[in-house]
Amino acid sequence: MAEPERIVELSRAVAEIAGDKIKVIKTVTGATKILALNALIEASRAGEAGKGFAVVASEVKTISTQISSVTQELENELTSRVHELTKLGELMVSHVRGTRLMDLAYNMIELIDRNLYERSCDVRWWATDSAMVDCLSQGTTQAADWASRRLGVILDSYTVYLDLWVADAEGRVIANGRPERYRAIGSDVSRQAWFQDAMKTRDGNEFSVADIEINPVLGGVPVATYATAIREGGDANGKPLGALGIFFDWEAQARSIVEGVRLTPDEKERSRCLLINSGGRVIAASDGRGVLAETFSLRRESGQPTGTYQADQGHIVGYALTPGYETYQGLGWYGVIVQEPLPS
Repeated sequence: MAEPERIVELSRAVAEIAGDKIKVIKTVTGATKILALNALIEASRAGEAGKGFAVVASEVKTISTQISSVTQELENELTSRVHELTKLGELMVSHVRGTRLMDLAYNMIELIDRNLYERSCDVRWWATDSAMVDCLSQGTTQAADWASRRLGVILDSYTVYLDLWVADAEGRVIANGRPERYRAIGSDVSRQAWFQDAMKTRDGNEFSVADIEINPVLGGVPVATYATAIREGGDANGKPLGALGIFFDWEAQARSIVEGVRLTPDEKERSRCLLINSGGRVIAASDGRGVLAETFSLRRESGQPTGTYQADQGHIVGYALTPGYETYQGLGWYGVIVQEPLPS
């Protein structure tokens, strides 16, 4: 058991032991008072012969009363001090556990942040591939087929993606990397945010990123979509000819992050690791519950990217805002860990 928890356990044990002993003392002094009272009655009946005994009985009664008074004072003061000690121990536990959870939440969100930064690099790089540019500039079936084959080669090496799409300027998908699995060619994506944002990029250094959403064409699974314009001649300042959209296999990758947090076996049983978006929507959960359906109410401290607090029923919450990585600033997501208290 960790030291802070041990302090709380010991303070509770002291309170229990002291309470038991005080009860014993009260029982003994109570019995003594009754004996003293009986002795006084018997001394009274004995008359002159019992006067000496009556004095002793009276003193015993007085001492018993004093002991009762001291015992009550001890109980009051001890109860107060032990309660204070327990509260301090609980605060220490909350602080130590909270700080640990906060650090783990930061590590969790940083891992996904770095992972997604690579996605922004991938899409900007692949959009300059000659096969993508020729696919849109030539507009032939042969060029589109070659682009699809080229995208397939990329997918063989980058297993974190479900598919890669090339859409023309009107938003019609004309090539994809896994045509045998996903019937994306011919789809109209002109109204989808990733395509519209990609076509609005000012140059080849910019990209768009959509929040986690279900993609029906890709089997109805959640994806993270990154996109940028494919430009004339593959030049960073060339005219946009269409867009490249890359679909990150969010479910599998996010699950490995939230399930891989370095908690002890005991902590894992009592903890829930989450990734939430800027609106509080759960986008990944170690227990698999509430993904894309639950909204988590995070009590953020104003202006602070990380923090910890005690929630209802003694649960400790640690959280961290996505830190951003190099040119990738993320989407304002948070890593959150909620941990139940130890059993009493």
